[in-house]
Amino acid sequence: MKGKIIRVAGPLVIAKGLTNVKMYEMVRVGNLELFGEIIGLDKDTAAIQVYEETQGIGPGEPVYPLGEPLSVELGPGIIGQIYDGIQRPLTQLAIKTGDFLSRGLSLPALDREKKWDFEARVKKGEYVEGGDILGVVPETSALEHRILLPPNLKGKILDIKSGSFTVEETIGILEDEKGNRVELKLMHKWPVRYQRPVKEKRPPVIPLITGQRVLDTFFPLVKGGTACVPGPFGSGKTIIQHQLAKWADTEVVVYIGCGERGNEMTEVLIEFPELKDPRTGKPLMERTVLIANTSNMPVAAREASVFTGITIAEYFRDMGYHVSLMADSTSRWAEAMREISGRLGEMPGEEGYPAYLASRIASFYERAGLVYCLGRDKRIGSISIIGAVSPPGGDLSDPVVQATLRVTKVFWGLDARLAFARHFPAVDWLISYSLYVEPVSEYWRENISEDLYELRQISMAILQREAELQDIVRLVGMEALSPHDRLILEVARSIREDFLHQNALHEVDTYTSPKKQYLMLRNIINFYRKASKALDSGVDLEAILKLPEREKISQMKYIPEKDIHKLEELIYLIDRKLEELREGIKQYA
Repeated sequence: MKGKIIRVAGPLVIAKGLTNVKMYEMVRVGNLELFGEIIGLDKDTAAIQVYEETQGIGPGEPVYPLGEPLSVELGPGIIGQIYDGIQRPLTQLAIKTGDFLSRGLSLPALDREKKWDFEARVKKGEYVEGGDILGVVPETSALEHRILLPPNLKGKILDIKSGSFTVEETIGILEDEKGNRVELKLMHKWPVRYQRPVKEKRPPVIPLITGQRVLDTFFPLVKGGTACVPGPFGSGKTIIQHQLAKWADTEVVVYIGCGERGNEMTEVLIEFPELKDPRTGKPLMERTVLIANTSNMPVAAREASVFTGITIAEYFRDMGYHVSLMADSTSRWAEAMREISGRLGEMPGEEGYPAYLASRIASFYERAGLVYCLGRDKRIGSISIIGAVSPPGGDLSDPVVQATLRVTKVFWGLDARLAFARHFPAVDWLISYSLYVEPVSEYWRENISEDLYELRQISMAILQREAELQDIVRLVGMEALSPHDRLILEVARSIREDFLHQNALHEVDTYTSPKKQYLMLRNIINFYRKASKALDSGVDLEAILKLPEREKISQMKYIPEKDIHKLEELIYLIDRKLEELREGIKQYA
């Protein structure tokens, strides 16, 4: 039964006469039939957040309930697409309407005419459960799309066939436990606000290798982990997200531009299709899904875009893939919640945000994890969530930052001063942290080296000591420091400039393997240890600092991966040179 609009307040519409509707049910609003979602009910009166501009909508216009919650279409054709917050394909809409989208316009998320080559992996008469792989479709050259039985189904396969099908054509028939015959298709729908079920969640212990030295070695993230990347304007949040999307060792990337400036999102939309996947040499878009919701789009769609993205990520996780999801930025999503909450007249919390801000943020991040997927076979999949936060003025006491930090385990705090000094990534090593260091250290010991964790601890101590010594230098000058303290300043500078600083535009330095990261850090710390012994033996600090081998340390980052044996040779070369200085002192004595 259709309702009638009685009030319009920006993206919030109040409608009367809607009976037998439910919370979060989708509706079409007004004569333009704009997409909306019910977010409040009082008898037959409903509060609706509209995902499109409501200008021109007025009281008395009809509201049509659609009978289902906001859902996404899951099937072949998702990869490489650019969607808006409610999974409308923007590329296809642009072809149909031009550069400016008309309101109320919709197209299916998945192409209804394209045929996909389906190869069945189950047989007639076989018993299947929700999450089982019915067959595969070669969606792109970089990714095999596994067609899953929807989680809420199980029963016996009465018929299934390989061949060429559209997403709506029947590929088989299932007889469920009640004896009902269910048509199986290449696609199915799933409501975005409901987590897709899993068999079991596992403790995440496998590091997510990103190739970014400050992240992998100092503040690691794991597959199935969560990270918060707060920072002020211009500190490099988007650049870090781009690097992670390109280099993180996951099979699928879901990038959500949530309320970002139009020019930033345009940059993503232009660059991503041109980026090459470093592993396959194919376009990166062959394993990427983009969801674009810019700051000039209606605020209500920001929340939808976040949950649309995580649901698509869960779908690929259920296939047994490792997925990385970038959300840039959740602050804009929180601002949208604040605006809708204010128009609803809800009691405001801290800084005007709704009282449920923390629980809503948690409901997003808790959908990350390393899991055993549904199905009879033992598939492991994961979703790693990296959420950028844009607090006003870089204030880390902002409620959105604090609510995010309570539910994430990695904090990559960005510093505008580092960014303006051209230090990338601009991660502040004095305030950042990772709660995954201990579990990841076991992986390091088994797969890289037993002393990598120790080298990290020494490096962090040196950087901490540098911060203390810098205060002394500002007060009384460098001359007041002992040779050992001056050595610490030099080594700390080397850690910062030769290890932590990374050039995203350099073909070699943009990515560093874990083995090379270890050898680079080992060279720096080995120099520190041997130089300290040389100082104790009476060697002059200036003689140590003038060693030409120090130049080779500063050039380590530009050594290609195929030549990293040179880093091992450098360790022994530095040992020999410092030993020669010590021997020279002994002979002189």
